[in-house]
Formats: sequence, structure tokens, C-alpha cells
Amino acid sequence: MLQLVLYSTDHCALCDEALELLLNMPELVGHQLMVADISTDDVLLARFGERIPVLVCDQRQLDAPFDADDVRQFISERS
Repeated sequence: MLQLVLYSTDHCALCDEALELLLNMPELVGHQLMVADISTDDVLLARFGERIPVLVCDQRQLDAPFDADDVRQFISERS
């Protein structure tokens, strides 16, 4: 099972689009997807800041903008 984290924040249209994309990808059914709001953590805010949304899996990062093909490639390249 994959463990994915989407770093985002409220009132972010790109973040909303990324979450919608991920929730509608059949390839991710059965895997764990967590959403972390960077605005509640100074360390996350400093780390991800203006790069959100960022998808993280196995310590690898996929920065926005990304589409379904990008996510498929990203998850297929897991270590």
C-alpha cells in the first residue's frame, strides 16, 4: 500500500484541483492519502511555501503543477 501525503492549504485553487485529481484516480484506490495543511506548521510552511501543492511518497516529491500521467509515473518510480 502506498502512503501519499499532499501538502496544501486552504483557499488554494491548485491544491483543490490536485486533491480532486488524486481522489478520482483509480490507480490510488486502496492506498493511503493524507492531506497536510502547511499553514498550521511553520516548518512545513518554510519547506513547501509557494511550491504547493506537493505530493510526497517514499521521501520523493512531485511539485505542482501535475496531472494524472505525472502521478502515474511518480508512483511507478517508487523505490
